[in-house]
Amino acid sequence: MPRVIITVSEKNPQPYRFSLDRKSVSIGRGSDNDIVIDSGSVSGKHAEMRRVEGGYELGDVGSTNGIKQRGVRHDRITLVSGMSLRLGDVSFDFTLTEDELEAIAREKPAVQSLPPIEPAADMPAEEAPKPKRRPIPPPRPAQEPSGVSFGMIVLFLLLAGAAFVTGLSIRHEKDTDESLIKAIVNKPVPEEKAAE
Repeated sequence: MPRVIITVSEKNPQPYRFSLDRKSVSIGRGSDNDIVIDSGSVSGKHAEMRRVEGGYELGDVGSTNGIKQRGVRHDRITLVSGMSLRLGDVSFDFTLTEDELEAIAREKPAVQSLPPIEPAADMPAEEAPKPKRRPIPPPRPAQEPSGVSFGMIVLFLLLAGAAFVTGLSIRHEKDTDESLIKAIVNKPVPEEKAAE
């Protein structure tokens, strides 16, 4: 049976066990919850632990202080055996037995497990990184070329300009038997300009 241990500051930890086939467990300060937590940081209806294909997940149901993993607030967290979370200021520890892990492993998992992360030496145990499961992303399509760069455009324009001038020079030399550069240098100055 999945085991949840709730630890409220300055109180004894309270263990709870549920059968593997139980679909939903409500958690909150209100007396109508399956797990009642006596703490002002926990809302009347705080969270719901749900049985999903391949394991369990914990979802916030509109609480004031939320559910947090390593200090980051989440709406929904996939639970992994050995994981520690916070419901407001209350510690929530989730564990499964070997038999339960095997039973869940036989189901088609909805997510892929990642290797555990080692905690920093100065990090409190309840905030230490725990293994988590993430959705498997779809394969990415092959990347298309990003386009022509600015430098390539400038190079193309320079080459096109050089080709135009070369073509013009060859045409001029063919028509006049004189090079274009020589014609430009020896160009007569109009009389109005010479008089000034």
